Amino acid sequence: MSINSIENATRYSNELDKMFEQKSAVGFFADNALATKFVGAKTVIIPDIDFQGLADYDRDSGFSRGAINVSNTSYTMAMDRAKSLQIDREDMTETGIANLAGKILGEYVRTKVVPECDAYVLSKLSGLAVSRANVIDGDINKPFEALCTLINEVQANVGYDEELVAFVDSYMFAALQNSSEIAKMITVSEFKQGEVTLKVKSINGVAIIPVVSERMKTGYTFGASGFEPLSNAAETYMLVCPKSGAHLVKKTEQMRIFTPEQNIDADAYKFDYRIYYDVFVKKSGLDAVWAWISPAVNITAVSDDITANEGAINATLDVTAESEGTLSYQWYACKNTEKSGAVKIAGATAESYNLPDELEKGEYHYFVRVFVDNTASNDSKVIKVTVI
Repeated sequence: MSINSIENATRYSNELDKMFEQKSAVGFFADNALATKFVGAKTVIIPDIDFQGLADYDRDSGFSRGAINVSNTSYTMAMDRAKSLQIDREDMTETGIANLAGKILGEYVRTKVVPECDAYVLSKLSGLAVSRANVIDGDINKPFEALCTLINEVQANVGYDEELVAFVDSYMFAALQNSSEIAKMITVSEFKQGEVTLKVKSINGVAIIPVVSERMKTGYTFGASGFEPLSNAAETYMLVCPKSGAHLVKKTEQMRIFTPEQNIDADAYKFDYRIYYDVFVKKSGLDAVWAWISPAVNITAVSDDITANEGAINATLDVTAESEGTLSYQWYACKNTEKSGAVKIAGATAESYNLPDELEKGEYHYFVRVFVDNTASNDSKVIKVTVI
């Protein structure tokens, strides 16, 4: 059977959707989108219901009338993302096409699509909390106290019968687990996400979802090669909201698959993956999203690219940063401007880094990660060093 069959394309799309929901930290928000209605390629309608409160019963006129207001709000999805992937014909045998293609596409969703969606959704929810002043000023030495404060703020808005979730950045999650206050209160509970039930840690029934710090910034740019934090982005230490408080609307177009004979660009199998998605919060839930945001790390200056002669490099890379907290530094070497294969440089923990004199001819790439209070961080742009 040709790999370009409708059956294969549909099967890949369905399996990738399942992986997205299971692997994404925010995948369960897609469960809340069942009541949405698509009215266009990028537009959805989400109903928001508002009731009037009770009134006194009058023995003469009887019941006081109350209206049920259903406002069907239209939302436009901002994220229209796509990528065309190719697998060379020589890398695949006729019997192994489906298996290898499935593995590659699954890995792409797991390593590229899911992280981007998590980063976008959490940054948008954090931005909502900031815009409505639903933020707390926590103490990094008392993470449990900060978490309890966030939970209390949300429960004051939605009550105590709503299921809540707490997204916690990796540094704060480690601090929470090391907290003596939490040791006797943390439990393992079941958490429904898509078609699977996960085991997660929880406190007083609130599910704790750890998220890597790279996906917990307050803002990102989304370009041709993925996403990266804005230069002035802060870190979201914790974010608490009702599990039903946001709607992740996701529309994956059917996967397009082309054989080498149909692919006019290369002797390769081609897979076109496209996804519309966005997250929306109904008007009634705007004040049910609360966050604890780190001080921002503003990198105001960093060294320009350098060209040096082999054997006579004698150059220093510098960074200038500002923050309300205490700053610390870690320099990295990487393979390219996208920071691929980043490796810490031992001992390079100051504002400046002296390039090694023994560098041979070639191109080298470096960047510095600036931390505030040894927790939140921001990366500088990559500095290219060309040795001639």
